[in-house]
Amino acid sequence: MALIGMLIGYVLSLFILVMLVRVVLDWIQMLSTSPTAEWLVKGRRIAHSCTEPVIAPVRRVLPPIRAGGMSIDLAFTLVFIAAIILRTIAFSL
Repeated sequence: MALIGMLIGYVLSLFILVMLVRVVLDWIQMLSTSPTAEWLVKGRRIAHSCTEPVIAPVRRVLPPIRAGGMSIDLAFTLVFIAAIILRTIAFSL
């Protein structure tokens, strides 16, 4: 059981890392004033394809909140926190 827990924990750690990469790349593109670089587009595509299947169902239930010209994605935040909690549980098995 400990081996399965560690394996699940490492997979969740990788998922959390990809989510962090997604956030950083999204912010880079949002704050960039120059034309979008090819590496940024490819990186965002990979990060979104890995994380969106998990975030999209949550986003249907919990849509983003609009605050002026900004939108806060609560689904991303909820999935991120849930992944951290599940990773902690998996490593403790």
